[in-house]
Amino acid sequence: MTINQVQDIIINDFSEFDDWMDKYNLLIDTGKDLPLIDSKFKVRDFLIEGCQSKVWLHPEFDGEKISFSADSDALITRGIVALLIRVLSNRTPEEIISAELFFIDRIGLRQNLSPTRSNGLLSMVRQMKLYALAYNAKQKS
Repeated sequence: MTINQVQDIIINDFSEFDDWMDKYNLLIDTGKDLPLIDSKFKVRDFLIEGCQSKVWLHPEFDGEKISFSADSDALITRGIVALLIRVLSNRTPEEIISAELFFIDRIGLRQNLSPTRSNGLLSMVRQMKLYALAYNAKQKS
């Protein structure tokens, strides 16, 4: 399934709800389904700067694709990172770098987050793309 197909599924899932409280509940439920990150990765090296709550993001690169694991100490933030992982995990560095994450605006996420959570969302996306850039450069050297 392509990145855009996964985003379309997410948009469809969220479009079933009109009320943002219901959408927040879906976001929280999504976070509850996020597999636990290994505790050895819940260290400063994997902490994302710019997030109000703590978010740990760990990449693994098998030489072809990057997979991510993550955790957060806040339920909504955990849901946000779970959505990002659903879209960007198990992709090549090039796919991640070039991905246009249109689902964020289409489900109304950016507009319905506090400014600090919105900044955190941007920080998570930026960090995932930075990992992809680093692995892409390493792959080509």
